[in-house]
Amino acid sequence: MTTLNPLRRSFFTVCFSVATVLSAPVYARLVRIEITSRQTPTFDGNVFGKVGAYEKLRGKAYGELDPDSPQNTLITDLKLAPRNARGMVEYAMDIYILKPIDLTKGAHKLFLEVNNRGGKLVGGFNKSSGGNDPTTAADAGEGFLMNRGYTLVWNGWDPSAAPVNNNLTITVPVATQADGSPITGPSYEYIVYDNATAKGYTLAYPTATLNKNQATLTVRPHLSDSPTVVPTDGWEFVDDRTIRLLPAGTPFQQSAIYEFSYTARNPVVAGIGFAATRDFVSFLRYATTDDAGNPNPLANDVQFTYSFAISQPARYLNDFQTLGFNADEQGRRVLDGIENWLGGGSGIGLNIRFAQPSRTERNRQNHLYPEALFPFAYPVLTDPFTGKTAGRLGACQTSNTCPKVFEVNSANEYWVKAASLLHTDPKGNDLPDPDNVRFFLVSGAQHGAGNGASRGLCQQFQNPTNAEPLLRALFVALDDWVTKGIVPPSSAVPRQSTGTAAVALPQPGSQTGLIPQATLGWPTIPGVTYTGLITTRYQLDFGRSTEQGILAINPPKVDGRPVYTSFVSKVDADGNEIAGVRLPPVAVPIATTTGWALRRAEYGENEGCEGAGQQILFKATKAERLAASDPRLSLEERYPSHKGYVEAVKASAQRLQQQRLLLPEDVQQYIRDAEASTVLK
Repeated sequence: MTTLNPLRRSFFTVCFSVATVLSAPVYARLVRIEITSRQTPTFDGNVFGKVGAYEKLRGKAYGELDPDSPQNTLITDLKLAPRNARGMVEYAMDIYILKPIDLTKGAHKLFLEVNNRGGKLVGGFNKSSGGNDPTTAADAGEGFLMNRGYTLVWNGWDPSAAPVNNNLTITVPVATQADGSPITGPSYEYIVYDNATAKGYTLAYPTATLNKNQATLTVRPHLSDSPTVVPTDGWEFVDDRTIRLLPAGTPFQQSAIYEFSYTARNPVVAGIGFAATRDFVSFLRYATTDDAGNPNPLANDVQFTYSFAISQPARYLNDFQTLGFNADEQGRRVLDGIENWLGGGSGIGLNIRFAQPSRTERNRQNHLYPEALFPFAYPVLTDPFTGKTAGRLGACQTSNTCPKVFEVNSANEYWVKAASLLHTDPKGNDLPDPDNVRFFLVSGAQHGAGNGASRGLCQQFQNPTNAEPLLRALFVALDDWVTKGIVPPSSAVPRQSTGTAAVALPQPGSQTGLIPQATLGWPTIPGVTYTGLITTRYQLDFGRSTEQGILAINPPKVDGRPVYTSFVSKVDADGNEIAGVRLPPVAVPIATTTGWALRRAEYGENEGCEGAGQQILFKATKAERLAASDPRLSLEERYPSHKGYVEAVKASAQRLQQQRLLLPEDVQQYIRDAEASTVLK
C-alpha cells in the first residue's frame, strides 16, 4: 500500500468520567456560518418524487470552544491552543448541504455522511458514482436518499484531509507550551511504497531537529523479518518535513517496510474534529441563527438525525461515541441513528498529540499506531490486562443520549481489524447485544467491492461482492427503529455460542496471528495458498501518559504484550463463510469469496493483501473440476440449468427481503443480474 503523508490517524480513547458533561455554563457553538455558493436547483433540475428538486449549498462554518468547559477538557492539548479575546479556541471548517428546495416537502431528516479523508462516498446509496461535488442528474443516480426527502450534509473534521478536489477540510490550531515555545515529542512513520519509483517521503509533522543521530530509519522485506537500521549516511532530511534515501535519487525498495522514528514538533489540536461535527449537527438541528444573525439553512426543519460512514469515518464515529460527543453542550442528543460500514473493532486515534488520522491497521500495515485501544465493545467492561473500565456506551448512558447503531462489517474487517471485538469481551467471549446496537457481518466480502477482473497486488482475483443493497435496507430499518420504534433485524455475526467462530492464535514474536486451516474449515483448492494470516490485536504500551492523549513511547512496545482474543466466521465446504448476512453471491455461489487475500511475490509474497479479498471461481463442469482436482462442486453439479440458477438467486433474495435485509427493488436487481449472467448458458 502506498502510504499517504500528512497527518494520518491514530487513536486514544480517553476514558474520562462523563458525570460532568451536562454542567458547563458556557456552550461551544458555531459562531458564524457563511454560505458562499448556492445552486438552485442542482442535479440538472431533476425532480425527486413528491419531494421535488434539490439545491446545493457550500460554505464555511466557524466555531469556538471553551477549553475550561467540562465538555471539552477531554480534547487533548485544547488548553495549550491559542485563544481569542473571549478566551475561546477557534476553528473553521468546510460545510456542504444538499436539501430539498421546499423543506416542507422533505422528510425533516438529516443524513450526515462523515467524509472519508475529505471525500464523499455516499454515491453507492443512490446507485451513482457520487463524486466529490455532486451536481448532475447522473451524480444523483437513482436518488435513493433524495426520493425519501433526506437533507444530506457534510462537514470538515479531519485535519489531515488535503485541500484538493473539493475535499472538506478543517483548520485547527497548533498547540504550544504555556510560554509559547514549540511542543515536541516522539512520532513514528510506517512507510511502504508498492512501486519502485518513490524517492522521498513527507512526514506528518515537522522534525524538531535535523540532527540525523536523533532519528532512526529501519527497513525489512517482510513483516516477519527483523528490522535493519539504515545507517545515517544512507538517508537524509531534505527539509524539516521530508526524508529521502542516499545517494539522492535512490528509490525506496518496492513493498519493503520502512519505519522512521523521530522527534516531531507543532502538534495540531486534532481532537477538535470531534467537537466540530457535534456542534455542526447540533446547530443545524437546534439553532435558528448564528451569533451574527445569519440564518440556519435548516432552521426549524430537522426532526431526526442520522449518520452514515464508510471505513475511516466509521472508526471516527466509534470514538465519537466513546468520548461522549453525541451529547452537545446543552446535553441534547446529536445523532439519533448511526450506520457504520467497515469500521471494524477500531477507533481512529484523532484525540492524541501528533495524531495521524489517515492511518489504518491491516494485516501488513500500521500495526503500531494507537488506532485500536480498549474499549472495543459497546457495553462497559473491564480490560483484564490493564484494569481500566470503559465502553462505547459509557458516556451516552450517563447523558441519556445514546443513538441507535448498526455496526456493519465485511469479512475483511474480521480478518484484518479484529471486528469480533465489537461484540465480545477482551477474552473473546460473546456479549449480548446492547438494546440500542445491532451487528452484521457481510459474509465473504472484502473491504468494499473489488474488481473481480483484477488481481492488483494479490495472488487471486479480487472479490466483487457488493454490500450496498444490504446497506440501503438496513438504513431503512434504522430509520424505522428511530422514528417508529420498529424492532430492527437481529444481529448476524459469528459467535462462539453458535459454533461459527474460528478463533485466532497469536504467533509469538509476530504482529499477526494464525487461524489453522482445520479450525476455519478451509478446503484445499488447487492453485490457492492458505496461510491463516490474521491481524492480532495487542495491548500496546505507549507509556503512562497515554491517559492524557500523549504517547510517551512511540512506536510502542510490542514484545511480550498480551493479546485480545478475536475470531472470524468458519466456512463451508466451498470456503464460503457460514455466519453473517449471506447475500445471493454467497448463498447461491458461483465462486469462493473471501475477506482475506495474500500478496504476490513482487509485493511481499504471502503477506496480507490489506483490504482485498478473493474470488475463486468454480469450474463449469464436473469433468473440468475432476481434471483440476478441485474439491468444490462445479456449476453444473450445483444448478440443473441457467433457469435453476436464476430461481435459486430469486429464492435467496426474497428470503433476505422477508428478513428486511433487502429492499424489493434490490431483490429485482439481483434477479435481473442472474438472468443476464452466463451461468450455465
